[in-house]
Amino acid sequence: MAGIGSLPLLQALTEKMRWHQSRQQVLAENIANADTPGFMERDLNPLTFDEQVKSLAQVTVSTTSPNHISVSSINGTEGFGSEKSAFEVTPSGNSVSLEDEMMKVAGNDMDYQTVTALYTRSMAILRTALGRS
Repeated sequence: MAGIGSLPLLQALTEKMRWHQSRQQVLAENIANADTPGFMERDLNPLTFDEQVKSLAQVTVSTTSPNHISVSSINGTEGFGSEKSAFEVTPSGNSVSLEDEMMKVAGNDMDYQTVTALYTRSMAILRTALGRS
């Protein structure tokens, strides 16, 4: 018997929380290496809804009429995104902008808090539906 945590919605939220935790680690490494000569900033590929649906529900999208809008997926690989060409590179070859990294950290933190709130509320709704408060 599968537990309540095996519901596709909760699995998707759990995966998103893990992604945000991993991204926080990468962003922290970028900040820690802000003065390391030759260090290029890194980031994770975005975790998209398409990937979540494919991994959890095995849903496929097809067009049944030539008038339908075609769906194309982005060819992303898991893990790190490609190193972007930095707009500002120091003479030592470092491409980390502390301002940009701090903005990414703040955004990542807000997104993580949103996902954890959704997870908590989903669990509360399920408990209420089961008659447990």
